[in-house]
Amino acid sequence: MFDLLIRGGLIVDGSGNPGFYGAVGVKDEKVVILRGDLPGVEARRVIDAQGKVVCPGFIDFHAHSGLMIFADPRHEPKVRQGVTTEVIGVDGNSYAPFPNPADFDRFLELNSGLDGRPQLPARWSTVAEYLSLFDRKAAVNIVYLVGNSPLRIAALGWENRPPTGAELANMRALLREALEEGAWGLSTGLDYPPGSYAQTDELAALCQEAARLGGIYHTHVRYRLGDRFLDPFKEAIEIGRRSGVPVHITHFYLRVGSPGGAERLLGLVEDGRKSGLDITFDSYPYIYSSTRLLIVFPDWAHAGGPERLKAVLADPEARSRLRKEVAPRGPSWDEMWLTNFKRPENHRFEGRSAAEAARMLGLEVVDALCELLLSEDLGINYVTSGVDGPSLPKFICHPLAMVGSDSVFLGEYPSPRTYGTFPLILSAFVREEGFLRLEEAIRKFTSFPAQRLGLPDRGLLRDGFKADIVVFDPAKIRAPASRTKPKQYAEGIEYVIVNGELVIDAGRHTGALPGRALRRGRAST
Repeated sequence: MFDLLIRGGLIVDGSGNPGFYGAVGVKDEKVVILRGDLPGVEARRVIDAQGKVVCPGFIDFHAHSGLMIFADPRHEPKVRQGVTTEVIGVDGNSYAPFPNPADFDRFLELNSGLDGRPQLPARWSTVAEYLSLFDRKAAVNIVYLVGNSPLRIAALGWENRPPTGAELANMRALLREALEEGAWGLSTGLDYPPGSYAQTDELAALCQEAARLGGIYHTHVRYRLGDRFLDPFKEAIEIGRRSGVPVHITHFYLRVGSPGGAERLLGLVEDGRKSGLDITFDSYPYIYSSTRLLIVFPDWAHAGGPERLKAVLADPEARSRLRKEVAPRGPSWDEMWLTNFKRPENHRFEGRSAAEAARMLGLEVVDALCELLLSEDLGINYVTSGVDGPSLPKFICHPLAMVGSDSVFLGEYPSPRTYGTFPLILSAFVREEGFLRLEEAIRKFTSFPAQRLGLPDRGLLRDGFKADIVVFDPAKIRAPASRTKPKQYAEGIEYVIVNGELVIDAGRHTGALPGRALRRGRAST
């Protein structure tokens, strides 16, 4: 007796091979593939998938849900896209280990414009304690990366300086312990202090530790480095060359105004592969990027932690310097739209551009941003149209690409990628434009990221694999989310099963929370 039987659909198993017709049985969290007539097969629940695609659950390789999922464990913006597993702890900004509770609280404030600052279910300090909070308490599974920011804070505090030998050894030990407790690798966000204070030598040394234990290096590169075009990615490749770690470049795309084209960026990765390095990347299909507003401020303003940063933002002399150095991170201040305002008097700025907010306040843009950040405890997020749209298919469709939504769950106007990344690829890139075969798109969502991480029993519909399954209508799937109306759920995803339990049933969320933290080093996740 199966717990669930899905019959009549086109099974696209995640391998990239053409689909086939059959049935998928689910029993005790595991998949069984059935072919031929099924007269004697019994199940507690049968789903008729005629005209539908049945495939593995989608793995999102970049998500900012490490805290916000505690506030909304149903996680509907993502599970309604077919996402059953998310990679968190990205951009160097993760939340364990934190041996010092005061440092944890300071980091929450500093990064609240990216990961939020919700009420937390408990306090923790270690990776093991943090991961335990996800087990059967979220709608999706979690894969955790250790950010280099907490490692740096624990070993040498918030200052912008190289570590001593003893401090570097401490960071390596903390990383080793985190990987042994179930983390899957190291992440960096080299535009985000204090992790951005780490130089190439330090990162190569940490990556040697990650490589030794089978982890990956997941990097938001140092975009301000050198020519600000190829040099940031050359550093990531050099770290892989020195350490032997598998390198994964996250949110890889051509920026508006770049001095060269997409082929030069992609050629850099391809040449790295040809030289024997293990390099992959992820992309998302929108022109709208999004992050914490603090990213536009220089590293010197952050040195010393959030208290020092707020003092800089409030200081007239420092403001004079900031006016000369701070520039829009996007086409212009008119195309950086602000969100995540908590104070009632600031709600009028929700969805407004930085330039418009400055005009409303009667201030220069940099002064307005400083005032708003101080008023909002640093927690402002922004969205901008900084991605070169015409070149996106070259990245999404590249053989080395998988998909990371870079989803942010803050404010009334998040980037539409939070709600629509995977369905947009299936509708626009597969069905409408024919850039990708359906089977290849599904591979990028499923078995490819599972292989990259080393997940032993997910990413494919195969006998004995874990039952993370999506059933969708290929003719109806679409992503209605837009910049001005971003909070619209995807359409056409009819059933989503996580660890053998229905989370989306005939298009409705069941309230089930069967997700868990997937821990590295286990024979079964």
